[in-house]
Amino acid sequence: MFTDRRIERHQLPYFLKVFNRITDKPIGYLGNVSEDGLMLISQLPMMIGVDFDLRLKIPASGGCMQVIDLRACCLWCHEDATPHYYDAGFSLQRAPPEYGQLVEALRQYFSFQPLPASA
Repeated sequence: MFTDRRIERHQLPYFLKVFNRITDKPIGYLGNVSEDGLMLISQLPMMIGVDFDLRLKIPASGGCMQVIDLRACCLWCHEDATPHYYDAGFSLQRAPPEYGQLVEALRQYFSFQPLPASA
């Protein structure tokens, strides 16, 4: 199985929670993202080769939350530099358009590019 990264990932200095989509319980934090995958930082190791139903809850305007549901396969998992935490890499399966919008918004935000001029 090919597990090397082909697309540049962007580190997130502010972590967003990741939830189990079925139970709605938090399972970790979003470590970085790409169009095809993500890294999860968790207090428990993830099983490699298993599909997970994940949910992202993204703060939106007006105090609302935007929910993005994902199905992802865990490709690797190892201990984080922080004791008692684990990093796990996931490959996304059919990510919704909202996930692509999140990746692009984070890329623009953290790359310090000027915002496009409004018409």
